[in-house]
Amino acid sequence: MNELHINWIACDGRGLCAELLPELISTDPWGYPLITDATVPDHLEEHARRAARLCPRLAISLKAVSPPAPAARPHRTQWTPAGTPAPRG
Repeated sequence: MNELHINWIACDGRGLCAELLPELISTDPWGYPLITDATVPDHLEEHARRAARLCPRLAISLKAVSPPAPAARPHRTQWTPAGTPAPRG
């Protein structure tokens, strides 16, 4: 899974990225990109790579994001400070 990132120092607001990837990027009144959700769906990944490659200032990049780790399951045993078994009952 990838996410879109914008280098705001490099971006000069030409708006080409929004023309190439309107599904994920829109522009503000000055032409700077607005991204509502940075996560790139699989079916748009090639289009996002193209938008990043063709950006005149190379201000857009794709960064790989690892999927979230599964939630930890609670341990079944109960710990006691002295290391003695927990009372049953």
